[in-house]
Amino acid sequence: MSKSGPLTGVKVLEIAGIGPGPFCAMMLADMGADVIRVDRTSSVSKGEPSDLIRYDLMNRGRRSIAIDLKKQEGVNIVLALAKKCDVLIEGFRPKVAERLGIGPDEVLKVNPSIIYGRMTGWGQDGPYSNMAGHDINYISLTGALSCIGPKGGKPVPPLNLVGDFGGGGLILAFGVVCALYEAKNSGKGQVVDAAMVDGASILMTFIYGLKKMGFWENSLGSNLLDGGSHFYNVYETKDNKYISLGAIEPQFYQELLKLLEINDPEFSKQMDRSSWPKLSEKIAETIKRKTRQEWEKIFENSDACVAPVLSLDEAPYHHHNQARGTFVEVDGVMQPAPAPRFSRTPGAIASPPSSPGDSTREILEEFGFDKKTIDELYLNKVIA
Repeated sequence: MSKSGPLTGVKVLEIAGIGPGPFCAMMLADMGADVIRVDRTSSVSKGEPSDLIRYDLMNRGRRSIAIDLKKQEGVNIVLALAKKCDVLIEGFRPKVAERLGIGPDEVLKVNPSIIYGRMTGWGQDGPYSNMAGHDINYISLTGALSCIGPKGGKPVPPLNLVGDFGGGGLILAFGVVCALYEAKNSGKGQVVDAAMVDGASILMTFIYGLKKMGFWENSLGSNLLDGGSHFYNVYETKDNKYISLGAIEPQFYQELLKLLEINDPEFSKQMDRSSWPKLSEKIAETIKRKTRQEWEKIFENSDACVAPVLSLDEAPYHHHNQARGTFVEVDGVMQPAPAPRFSRTPGAIASPPSSPGDSTREILEEFGFDKKTIDELYLNKVIA
């Protein structure tokens, strides 16, 4: 498995989980880190591996070792691996890792310089810390969900982008890299407590600022960025597709009106909230007269801040995304490419998603386990 990227040389031990933890590990692997995923032995296929594995894209770029963490020998293996790693990340509920014997105290004892990344929804402490939850719950508590949805309707979940990935996996990856940088100077490891409720909250910093300045109302679809304005919205085209408008700045707004061929003086007061609903209706009528492709040609290379709303099938083949290499095909599967980009040490997808336990023997040998010991661990079902 060849590696490239700014994190080349960094070894990461990922205790397998779901959602934000794997996303964090994918981000680190895309940037060159050697990430070893610790899967459960029960996850190892007893027959032919499922073809669905190749589509589990968040598991790309890393090897897997299957260990039974309910056995002390399995715990000992994790500690032995952690001793030679720079980072360990886990996504258990609070205190579960401690009960298993792989909590921060145990891991930092064998490797005082390791970065111990923890991913939870509610955090390691607080009244909700031991409650179950999902993205929708975490963003509810931060105020984020209350701001997303149509006027007169109910809040709409923005997929699981805000809690799981933006506020979760990305925040943990950022925390891990920050801690790695600090450890270069101090030589000491530390715990990174990444909670989705905290991450989703910090993503809302700008909106909280707008609220304090009086520019945001507690009313769905009534604000500048939530579909309330006529110039920052999504409109249906003649062929029942959609285009997005984002012409906030006055010069971009004028360009938008020019290309829409709108000369109505009512549009001159761009920031008059009382007129937004009526102006939105007029723009909707105008856009409905042409197909999405026709509008694309009209707005191509303009500063009107207009773009087609593409489906998951269309996005990888748009000419801008193709020119940028925003999507790449690996093992016959089209997927988002690593981001961000580096001029000298570019990241890359090192390999397709791996099956649980596919590199168990290879990893143990690499970390110094002899053949006899490995065979005994297989025999005792500590590994798979």
